[in-house]
Amino acid sequence: VIPDSVTSIGESVFSDRSSLEYISLPKSVICLNGNPIADWDGKLECLSPNFIYEDDVLFNKDKSKIISFRNQAVISYIIPDSVTSIGDRAFCCCSFLFGIVIPNSVTSIGDRTFCGCSFLSEVDIPDSVTSIGNGAFYDCSSLRSVVIPDGVTSIGDDVFSGCSSLSSLVLPDSVTSIGNSAFSGCSSLSSLVIPDSVTSIGNSAFRGCSSLRSLVIP
Repeated sequence: VIPDSVTSIGESVFSDRSSLEYISLPKSVICLNGNPIADWDGKLECLSPNFIYEDDVLFNKDKSKIISFRNQAVISYIIPDSVTSIGDRAFCCCSFLFGIVIPNSVTSIGDRTFCGCSFLSEVDIPDSVTSIGNGAFYDCSSLRSVVIPDGVTSIGDDVFSGCSSLSSLVLPDSVTSIGNSAFSGCSSLSSLVIPDSVTSIGNSAFRGCSSLRSLVIP
């Protein structure tokens, strides 16, 4: 039980604590940095009025941000229209999640948001999204195809690293940079056209892309 003196809890503080069965967030907590309970499946009680916890999903107070998705019983999830941002590691290691529907209200996807979602095969990123964080789809080994919307300007570090089933990817003309190891381990990717707008490509961006036979670089 966290004492009432605590107002802020850091990212991944309780991650992967398999022996920990129960956590109670006190009323005093006003700030959660990232997802403190990523990859933890114990019982959560939220007493803080600054957050909403319902159906095993933790939101901020006005439900404009998903902090932690913890419902391991569902294979698909429709994000509510109230959500404008998906937090860092929000869906991390949700290994039973096959599909996710992101509404047009969402403008940003955080760092490592879906990392380790090994069964996630379908993601439709709406045109409203302008920011995709580092490692957002890291190790999503079942992800087959992705269309990046026109508003996104950068493909960050490790965004699709380890997406071994990714065979179709479309990059818009708005993209100006591709980060380190962005497509590392995308062993099923056979072709990719880099738009003329791209001015920088990071280290090891295409390392391990063993099936890549056509790469057009401006």
